[in-house]
Amino acid sequence: MSQFWSPLVHRLTPYVPGEQPKITNLVKLNTNENPYPPSPRAVAAMQAELGKDGATLRLYPDPNADGLKAAIARHFSAFNIAPAQVFVGNGSDEVLAHTFMALLKHEKPILLPDISYSFYPVYCGLYEVEHATIPLGERFEVRVDDYARDNGGIIIANPNAPTGHLLSLVEIERLVAMHPASVVVIDEAYVDFGGETAIALINRYPNLLVIRTLSKSHSLAGLRVGYALGDKVLIEALERVKNSFNSYPIDRIALAGATAAIEDAAYFETTRQAVIKSRGALVAQLEELGFEVLPSGANFIFVRHPQRDAAQLAASLRERKVIVRHFRLPRIEQHLRITIGTDAECQALIDALKEILA
Repeated sequence: MSQFWSPLVHRLTPYVPGEQPKITNLVKLNTNENPYPPSPRAVAAMQAELGKDGATLRLYPDPNADGLKAAIARHFSAFNIAPAQVFVGNGSDEVLAHTFMALLKHEKPILLPDISYSFYPVYCGLYEVEHATIPLGERFEVRVDDYARDNGGIIIANPNAPTGHLLSLVEIERLVAMHPASVVVIDEAYVDFGGETAIALINRYPNLLVIRTLSKSHSLAGLRVGYALGDKVLIEALERVKNSFNSYPIDRIALAGATAAIEDAAYFETTRQAVIKSRGALVAQLEELGFEVLPSGANFIFVRHPQRDAAQLAASLRERKVIVRHFRLPRIEQHLRITIGTDAECQALIDALKEILA
């Protein structure tokens, strides 16, 4: 029945998300979900919003999400962020989608790393955005000097996915300053686990847009809330696209939960530090088993074993009910991406690997 498709649909190569298996009792380390539950304050806020009979659900949510924007601005008050500099959407993927349409669709091709979040080229195909890929270095690092060329915009995940490599704030500023006539998008989905946010640069560079999510560091992947921060002119462009697409992208329960999660700084810091500590311990154990582990600023690590095939390792782990992510892609087909779980989940991974390697 594909004769009913528009020509564009025939040309699309959709994004393939990480597996969400239906098998029970798995150690699930393949989709970078936070191993800890969300803030109890967020859960309570969502329950309060729903109420006893759910009557609030007959009413539309705030289309502007003013309360959530204000909470995000307060959270980043050290950087003098105003609510008018905040955009929110249904997960950072939707925020990214609007960004490609509103800010990256120009005559010149945009630049992005050859190994990065695989949704970026999907959006290029969907919105017919020309793009050029810039190879990462030998250690899978982003080299800013490689981006010193004409472009219609730049997008980089920091830390990068799936490699975990972290670009310093100094290098990000050098990249943004290098291209004053182009929008530079920094996707900070994982930055809270070891990086320094580029939000500090927003009021100095009107061409910088920073995109973040509550999925990872706030344990709310199931809620679907993402946001962007930048100059008011950039935010206005995103609002224009959003209100031409869906005026109510975030539901009432999500607004309540996201706002409370943002405001619970103490809980956020506790779980963030727990993940960072577990990451350090897991890296040490994997290196003892002979794995090469790339430095990571994220809630995952990127590893390879010089004597073992990555696909076979992933399959053997799955037989032992441990799931990690393997990418059958050039340059990284011998690597595995492993989400940082609880200490018990990390130990289950190590025990399984010891059995496999033995």
